[in-house]
Amino acid sequence: MQGKVLITGAAGFIGFHLARRMLAEGWQVTGLDGMTAYYDPKLKEARLSILQTDRGFQFEQAMIEEEGRLTALAARLRPDVIIHLAAQAGVRYSIEAPRSYVQSNLIGTHEVLEAARAYPPRHLMMASTSSAYGANTEMPYAETHKATHPMSFYAATKIANEAMGHSYAHLFGLPVTMFRFFTVYGPWGRPDMALFKFTKAILNGEPIDVYNHGDMKRDFTYVDDLIEGILRLTGTPPGETPVGQMDSLSPVAPFRVVNIGNGAPVPLTDFIAAIETATGRPALRNLLPMQPGDVPATWADARLIEALVGRLPHTDIQTGVTRFVDWYRGWNGS
Repeated sequence: MQGKVLITGAAGFIGFHLARRMLAEGWQVTGLDGMTAYYDPKLKEARLSILQTDRGFQFEQAMIEEEGRLTALAARLRPDVIIHLAAQAGVRYSIEAPRSYVQSNLIGTHEVLEAARAYPPRHLMMASTSSAYGANTEMPYAETHKATHPMSFYAATKIANEAMGHSYAHLFGLPVTMFRFFTVYGPWGRPDMALFKFTKAILNGEPIDVYNHGDMKRDFTYVDDLIEGILRLTGTPPGETPVGQMDSLSPVAPFRVVNIGNGAPVPLTDFIAAIETATGRPALRNLLPMQPGDVPATWADARLIEALVGRLPHTDIQTGVTRFVDWYRGWNGS
């Protein structure tokens, strides 16, 4: 499948990788991003400069919550697919600055839905998060599990996005897929993420903060593997026939929630060890208790996405971390 795609958050970590891959596949890509200062804008500008070397890429700088801006853009572009990745990210920052999550994640997503209602794409795809599973302790996390006890305000806004998407799918027949991402990592990652912070500290001989005394597990998902999943799903909008008992297809709307994860939780201690190997330096660990809003483990049930688009590539943790560290050394010296 090829055509015209609108990607919100195109200068962000995942948006950049997705836009670059879709351009390589022959899509006409329009990227929208607010270029906010949540982290160093130079990183976003560097990603954007790479995308702008491709003639198939157009860029719009705007805040998604600006009333009517996305609808006007959709009227001009008439995209075949809309992929909504723009959001205020971060579990911990949502404790400090919840209003920014209301603006970006709630009002902004409403603007995306309104644009899609006015100019319906073949497929509307929107990012959610594994944090939606919240206090659920049944693992691996399956899309059919309840997501009713969020542990952070960030997670609450993403659960709200899923509910908003379902309502528009039901009311207006919009085919909507929600992705629940699991701890995505890789080159060009955000500076507030553990891999970036740990690598920087280890290379500088500084201690790293290790929460819950290191007793944590994450379903680390390499960014290229995630992008492959999104790309395959663009041509698989929700239909009327479920693909088995594990399917989250709504009984009243063309709406589906899909996990995109590696399907194998990795202990945080193994993740740190992979960084040590890649950097060739030991980590100085500052052991701390669990942080508010965090969960001890995540683990994706990948049966649904495999039923929909086949088995995705699974990059092993040492390979993925090494690729990030190699990129970071170059970025840090640029």
